[in-house]
Amino acid sequence: MPPVEDGVNVVAEDTKRPTKSDKRKKGSFWRELPVLVIAALLMALTIKTFLVQAFYIPSGSMENTLLLNDRVLVNKLVYHTRDVERGDVIVFSGVDSWKGEVEVPPPSNVGESVLRWIGTAFGVTPGEKDYIKRVIGVGGDTVKCCDDKGRVTVNGVPLEEESYLYPGNAPSDKTFEVKVQPGRLWVMGDHREISYDSRSHQGDKGDGAIPVDTVVGRAFIIVWPFSRLTTIPIPDTFAQPALHAVAALGGATPLVGGFACAMPLMLWRRRLLTRPYHDRRSGLAAPVRDL
Repeated sequence: MPPVEDGVNVVAEDTKRPTKSDKRKKGSFWRELPVLVIAALLMALTIKTFLVQAFYIPSGSMENTLLLNDRVLVNKLVYHTRDVERGDVIVFSGVDSWKGEVEVPPPSNVGESVLRWIGTAFGVTPGEKDYIKRVIGVGGDTVKCCDDKGRVTVNGVPLEEESYLYPGNAPSDKTFEVKVQPGRLWVMGDHREISYDSRSHQGDKGDGAIPVDTVVGRAFIIVWPFSRLTTIPIPDTFAQPALHAVAALGGATPLVGGFACAMPLMLWRRRLLTRPYHDRRSGLAAPVRDL
């Protein structure tokens, strides 16, 4: 029971005054807070640099797969373990090459520059030269549009793109046929009517195909808004056996060509060795003399 004075409860003196221990704890928290913030930022920056990075979707060029203001996570490690594949949704840098799809005004001061850098690093604001597109063709592929049914073809194999193309869009409003050079990728947006992609750069080096070394990583999941939380798989059309069979044959072309050239030489040599000794000048067989 607390002490009573004139019928009124009086709070004990020692419960009203903070102790020295309490003051030290509060002071310690505020001193440690900047360290915790810096450590969290360093850890996040390390993850962002080497493993996973969040990206902001600034345009509708990938609708309806990705919507304006979506945030996606990009796996930056995956292409150290495998090659870029057809159907992957990738983020790549267009610095010194492609013009940005969204105009971002330059920062007016140092503080704004720092805030923009942090926002871009954590997927809060769009990067000035970051693009996100779907890979349609890889090095060695011939990508063409369109066949007699209006479809994009890769090495003559038509792609069925209804599952990811923006409703009502044709596979392409531009005709093209491009042989993708080794070390490059042909990329297109899913909202073909408004996408600024490889088709718009056919006069550039690589005929519009981007260098593989500009790829940041593969977008694999939508994380914001939470109502759209979902993975970003490779569409089934890119798993067609005919497409992979053509790719395998294409990769083996030098070996097949080598065998094709070597076989006649081997047959000729074998035939020559089985024939008796003869005078190469006359072409007539001659007996072998005993010495």
